[in-house]
Amino acid sequence: MNRESLQQLIHDLYEKKIEPQEAYERLKNLPYEDLGFAQVDHHRSLRNGIPEVIYCEGKTPDQILTLIRKMDQAETDILATRLAPDVHQKIQSDLPSQAHYNPEGRTLILQRKPQQKKIGHILVLTAGTSDIPIAEEAVATAGLLGSRVETVYDVGVAGIHRLLDKMDRLREARVIIVVAGMDGALVSVVGGLVECPVIAVPTRVGYGASFEGLAALLTMLNSCAPGVSVVNIENGFGAGCLAHRINLLGEPEAT
Repeated sequence: MNRESLQQLIHDLYEKKIEPQEAYERLKNLPYEDLGFAQVDHHRSLRNGIPEVIYCEGKTPDQILTLIRKMDQAETDILATRLAPDVHQKIQSDLPSQAHYNPEGRTLILQRKPQQKKIGHILVLTAGTSDIPIAEEAVATAGLLGSRVETVYDVGVAGIHRLLDKMDRLREARVIIVVAGMDGALVSVVGGLVECPVIAVPTRVGYGASFEGLAALLTMLNSCAPGVSVVNIENGFGAGCLAHRINLLGEPEAT
């Protein structure tokens, strides 16, 4: 349940459009619902504006489907991350018809009332094409939360002219997410060119000495560019959440 649905429920009860018993049935699972294998935090959206998200790795198809159904019944927008294509195929026929799956970002979104107008401006960059899946996770996350998100992919420092050709778009952004593997150098270049906050996402892309993304992570943590923050390796979801919250600061009426 989110803020809008709770306000509507209270209004309908006040106007006697629904009976108290119906209101009780819709509220009885707050703040959380115990499913045995999981305790679904239906209250999270009311507390901090971001609904609980289903992290699918390590869960069975039946568990994922149960979580989606329970959150749908609670009238909550749903984001499932790291949902592998083969697992999605197993549960696809049982999903609500409005569920949208992005196989590249391995995300599934079920939004009850898609927002007609997205707020602010988040720009997501990748150093290479291989970084796009993590970028797409960030895009899906920030977009579901209500931010306007644009992308510029494959503009790494090995061909820096590709990035410089996009400077107008970089300077228009309120927040920039930079997704990069290999040497992770793109974030320092971007951080030195723009005045907005920059969020760095290291990826595992690279050869042996990249140490599964550790090399990019250390480069980003040691960036000399001011105004750069770093999330964990391949945490596109975390970057999307942080970017959205920063984006909201420029929209007082949305907070």
